[in-house]
Amino acid sequence: MKHRFIFALLMSLLLSFLMTCWVTWLNLGWNPNFLGQWLHAFSLAWPAAGIIAFFVAPEIHKFATKLAS
Repeated sequence: MKHRFIFALLMSLLLSFLMTCWVTWLNLGWNPNFLGQWLHAFSLAWPAAGIIAFFVAPEIHKFATKLAS
């Protein structure tokens, strides 16, 4: 359970960090307020992504194992 929590925390952190940066840049471009807008998007996305990753990751892992075999 500890491993699952740490994995969900780290995976959601990385994905939220990169995806919110990318989508913020695509939608708004590089402007003087970019950093603040990106960090705001990240602060909203990471908690949601963390909860989703914690609960969904085991099922996705099972599905990926089936697809790979």
